[in-house]
Amino acid sequence: MITLLRPGQDPLEIHFILLDFEGTLSSDRRVHPKAKDKINLLSKRTKIYILTKEEKTLAEETLKKVKAEIVDFKEGKASQQKLDLLRQLGTIRTVAIGNGIDDAPMIEEAGFSICVMGKEGASSEAMQKADVVFTTIIDALDFLLKPLRQKATLGH
Repeated sequence: MITLLRPGQDPLEIHFILLDFEGTLSSDRRVHPKAKDKINLLSKRTKIYILTKEEKTLAEETLKKVKAEIVDFKEGKASQQKLDLLRQLGTIRTVAIGNGIDDAPMIEEAGFSICVMGKEGASSEAMQKADVVFTTIIDALDFLLKPLRQKATLGH
């Protein structure tokens, strides 16, 4: 579990992380080795789901040795399916990380949400609904791993 302290609000006890694959975790279908290491560190404290609209086998091949469950969604239905998974896990216990328009509903409803505006960009809707925005997935994952960064950003 990860505890997120937010000013003027109860702490959030995070048990799950929903992490979009395309454009958020990966850039041009590649995942930075440091991001893989950080996911493995986070997996010791939370259950991580990596969400993909591409072939599941492609994500599995890219994410060998990463301790996360890969969930694939149907193109065109991904937005609703991501939201359904979030609700099944419990919105208040989940961090959602994404960048696309299909991530926006999940980002809006999650207990805490992060938008990553990487090389592939980010939808303005996802950015507006997120609690915080980062320019790299490594910075986003570090935010969850390092409480001092949370304090600096959230101001508690």
